[in-house]
Amino acid sequence: MVEQSSAAAVIPARYGSTRFPGKPLALLAGRPMIRHVYDRVGQAKRVRRVIVATDDERILETVQSFGGEAVITSGEHPTGTDRVAEVAAALDEDVVVDVQGDEPLISPQAVDAAIEPLLQDPGLLMTTLAHHLEGASELEDPDVVKVVCDCDGYAVDFFRRPAAGGSPGSKVSVLRHVGLYGFRRAYLLNLAAMEPGRRERDLSLEQLRPLEDGCRIRVVKTDYRIVGVDRPEDIAKAERLLLAEKEALP
Repeated sequence: MVEQSSAAAVIPARYGSTRFPGKPLALLAGRPMIRHVYDRVGQAKRVRRVIVATDDERILETVQSFGGEAVITSGEHPTGTDRVAEVAAALDEDVVVDVQGDEPLISPQAVDAAIEPLLQDPGLLMTTLAHHLEGASELEDPDVVKVVCDCDGYAVDFFRRPAAGGSPGSKVSVLRHVGLYGFRRAYLLNLAAMEPGRRERDLSLEQLRPLEDGCRIRVVKTDYRIVGVDRPEDIAKAERLLLAEKEALP
């Protein structure tokens, strides 16, 4: 019987990134990026099992070479959520967390923060993370995804640029979205079976699908700030941060 105080973590990792092909296998401080992500997620207290979901044998073999668990999934999935859902269909855990494979400095505490509300509230279907925006430049930057939260901490909307009519009203807060998701497993499977809505297609934001379905997404505030690797030139920055983190350890 699976512990009800734990979750499965699935890391979608595809090989064919447009801006950075083979990104999960890029070396950071001598190790493949996917290993950094895998090891950190495995340190989360609420994670019982970590699985890499990939469409490429090279990634599968790399994960298996360091003793990790990985599975081959369909190469036809349009989103990471769809890839995670394929793996989740064979899991026993009630809670599944989706962690991006290109965040080598992911915080184990951030992973736990997304899981905890789902363990505490059986009626909750989905969670995500967010932190405060750093100035107006982030608000205007289309590469920075924002989430609008109501006064109870649930997502109202996700967007890339502020609406032409101005920023959202005073009864809501706007935060920088962190693309880490916790799901009730059954809801994740239902979500993957739905057709994307117009706004999801237009903005390329898959998190709009559950909103359009009427799902209440709990937004958990975190101190973790995204250090994603989108392009080859991001490797050097990630390595500097990894070194600084290591030097700061007692």
